[in-house]
Amino acid sequence: METPKGKGVKSINVTARKTWNTYANKRTFQTLHGVDTVFSKAGIPIDITIVRENIEDTYGGIEHMLTHDVALSRRFITRPGSTQVIKYAFEMAKKKGASRITCGHKANIMKITDGLFLEVFYEVAKEYPELKADDVIVDDLCMKLVTRPDLFDTVVLTNLQGDIVSDLCAGLVGGLGFAPSANIGDHISIFEAVHGTAPDIAGKNIANPTALLLSGIGMLQHLGMLETASVIENALLYTLENGVHTGDFGNKSIPAVNTTVFAEAIIENFGKKPQHNPKVDLGDVANTCSVYHLDKNPMLESVEGSEEKIVGVDMFIESNVQPEEIAKKCLRHAGVKFKLVNISNRGTQVWPTGSRFTNLVNQYNARFESLDGEALNQQDIIGLYVSLSGDFKICSLELLNAWEGKKAYSLAQGQ
Repeated sequence: METPKGKGVKSINVTARKTWNTYANKRTFQTLHGVDTVFSKAGIPIDITIVRENIEDTYGGIEHMLTHDVALSRRFITRPGSTQVIKYAFEMAKKKGASRITCGHKANIMKITDGLFLEVFYEVAKEYPELKADDVIVDDLCMKLVTRPDLFDTVVLTNLQGDIVSDLCAGLVGGLGFAPSANIGDHISIFEAVHGTAPDIAGKNIANPTALLLSGIGMLQHLGMLETASVIENALLYTLENGVHTGDFGNKSIPAVNTTVFAEAIIENFGKKPQHNPKVDLGDVANTCSVYHLDKNPMLESVEGSEEKIVGVDMFIESNVQPEEIAKKCLRHAGVKFKLVNISNRGTQVWPTGSRFTNLVNQYNARFESLDGEALNQQDIIGLYVSLSGDFKICSLELLNAWEGKKAYSLAQGQ
């Protein structure tokens, strides 16, 4: 299951999540008595649930080398995908009895992608007036989590940001050895420890099994086997309270035990309850396992508000000459339907205005918009592409769309 870094096969784990559409990654982080942290010693309890979008974002893994110096990763945030995970987060928070749900984002910079995620968050929030819904920019969220984690309850984020923030939260409660997770889908769910494969300690019988055990407990709860789940969880909590620990945590004055001895101690404590936060036996819940025979792939699509309009195109071209020379050539190809609006490099405008202090790489974005504001068609774009290709290698292009007169594309820095 280990994923090679910077080479080799795609992540098997991510492939499983995406193939079976487990769109919500739920990760819970709680204070565990017997696992000392800065916050437990200060008497500050932590009970945070991170819900991370699990299908989209940069985890699509759609990457290209546009030139020998420039790599591109496409980041997909979709309205239906965001709706799926955000609705799950609100439903889960409601069942948990939470009072607050927070959206972590970077919509101040990524105004369209994170902006869409944040927009969907507040649309869904209208259906849950009993929950206080707010949002925090993700860097500010990280600062607040390490200073006052007790202020947060449920946090929902996009894929990559959620991955990073959830590992941060693991550090608040003792480390990845105490971080369980659930990958939730409509038909299939996968339960796993957050920490991954840890090949450096494989076969040594020293691993801390708590995260994997908590993930298994989460699976039992998901299946409605609440009595069994509470017996195992109470035994685990009782064992931790009594100072039994593996080498990665615990009171150093008490000798550490190996994985086998730790597991045996938990088994011996079945039927016992911890002093702090014992889990109540709610009894099992009837759970009918449905078998789904899908004859086609489900199509997720929201209702389009108005007719789409193509108003221009971004042409990403390879060149190592100065912006003025790029502009001279582009202006010759604009024709009677296009106007050259600006040229940018790594997202910063370098023509018609710019700064000599802006370092350049060998890939520019030449932005063309409709000359008269009228809608363009794909044949117009292809014609411009063919014309420009006489002077440039075109690495990529993106249509500039608009709905209801609102631009659906970002501006360059300085534009």
